[in-house]
Amino acid sequence: MISPHSARKSTRVQEAPPPSGPPAWDGPPPPARPQAQRTTIERVRELPAKVSIRWRLTLTYGALVFAAAAVLLFSMYAIVGTAISSAWPDIDLGLDPIQDTQLQIRWRQFQQQAIANARDALFGSALLALIGVGILALIIGYIVADRALRPVAQMTTTARKLSESTLAHQRIALDGPNDELKELADTFDAMLTRLNVAFDTQRRFVANASHELRTPLTINRTVLEIALSDPEASEDLKALGRTLLEVNARNEKLIEGLLLLARSERELAVRKPVDVQEVAQTAVEQVMPFAEEHGVTLTTELVSAPTIGDPVLLERSVSNLLENAVKYNIPENGKVWIRTGMVDGALVVQVANTGQHVPAYEVNSLFEPFRRLNADRVESAKGAGLGLSIVRAVVQAHGGNVAAVPRDGGGLVVTIRLPRH
Repeated sequence: MISPHSARKSTRVQEAPPPSGPPAWDGPPPPARPQAQRTTIERVRELPAKVSIRWRLTLTYGALVFAAAAVLLFSMYAIVGTAISSAWPDIDLGLDPIQDTQLQIRWRQFQQQAIANARDALFGSALLALIGVGILALIIGYIVADRALRPVAQMTTTARKLSESTLAHQRIALDGPNDELKELADTFDAMLTRLNVAFDTQRRFVANASHELRTPLTINRTVLEIALSDPEASEDLKALGRTLLEVNARNEKLIEGLLLLARSERELAVRKPVDVQEVAQTAVEQVMPFAEEHGVTLTTELVSAPTIGDPVLLERSVSNLLENAVKYNIPENGKVWIRTGMVDGALVVQVANTGQHVPAYEVNSLFEPFRRLNADRVESAKGAGLGLSIVRAVVQAHGGNVAAVPRDGGGLVVTIRLPRH
């Protein structure tokens, strides 16, 4: 039965964690590893990996311009300093030798003082000019780097706009000389053309497979149903027919799952406003007879959570979670919780169930196609092993993520997070 308020009553016994961020670590915290002390040289070596290519080019160009300006200024400093030292004339005033010697000594002292003052003034001016050139070099380097990376930015913008629906007409089409960047852009355009052909081939294959695989199975089911409706058919024949019908239904479900998985992994063809509360309510109503058949109690806590996406795919993903939660539950008095709402600006759907203990290292593998707990590609009467794979494909197609953790006491807690848009 569905009871929006029964979750509060059973909190003391078994309760799934609320949709409020990543589930807490179930058990003792992992041991903290001591961080190794890094030397100054190691930190300096790690700096280039933390600086963007734009600033690396800016610093490179700026350093080259700064080095050239520094060489030029200090060369001029040396040349002008030498010219000042050698440009002083000799003085001869016709005085007697003693007075002339005293005059020459004072003249040399004055000359050395003047040269020192001129060198200091020249050095200070050169240093100020060098600082100005350094700032100008950074500006020029940034402009040059920006112009050099502009084609790369254009390619990045085009790549961000690309989707399966835009591959047919979206191209970079870079203009310019036949240099390395033009060659890279042309190679990228050629790759987009090949991807477009591949997507077209995949779409045609899915459409053809949908028709070619469903038709014979539908014919088989019709023939078997007619044979079972014959009153003159023997009990052995009817038992065989019912078995074949079950096998046929299983194959139909497997094909539907594969086609849905292929559709989910493509670009969304339908995008419209949808409230996941309504989607979850519809999924609950569909799964309710199945839950009652297995003796599982469904508890809901559905809060409005609007988003934009494909309502059919979202409903299928929530239904898959609920069906899995019912299938892989405890034999008696099983419980399933489903909650929807908004947490930190993101849409959250969380489904938790009672069940057998699930090792933490097995959880991620359950999202792979045909994977089941403690089994890989092994036949199971419970399903084909595509439920969680479809959920992950649908969620990723909507730009979200899905995570699962073992529930304390047995079972799983699966949390879907979607952007609000």
